[in-house]
Amino acid sequence: QVQLVESGGGLVQPGGSLRLSCGTSISSFRFYVMGWYRQAPGKQRELVAIIDTTGRTNYADSVKDRFTISRDSAKKTVFLQMNSLKPEDTAVYYCNANRLGIMSWGQGTQVTVSS
Repeated sequence: QVQLVESGGGLVQPGGSLRLSCGTSISSFRFYVMGWYRQAPGKQRELVAIIDTTGRTNYADSVKDRFTISRDSAKKTVFLQMNSLKPEDTAVYYCNANRLGIMSWGQGTQVTVSS
């Protein structure tokens, strides 16, 4: 069973930065596509960023040039560096692990951008 544990969320002012981490229990971590999703109140969960097994990345248009996803295979961890945060980035952020269409989710971490 895949376990994902997010950390790093919190309250930050507009324009600030946060770094989210997702630790995993995946023994074959290098074979998983890893991603970050978010869900704001009253909205559907949406993709923020993904990184595949080769390190290729893809981002939602709303976060391009502000967020960076990365992975550390030795630590079996995926990161999301979030810069220039905006109030509309406020949401619960979820880590996702996907192998051959089988998806696992973390419990989520709250990110609140407010002055």
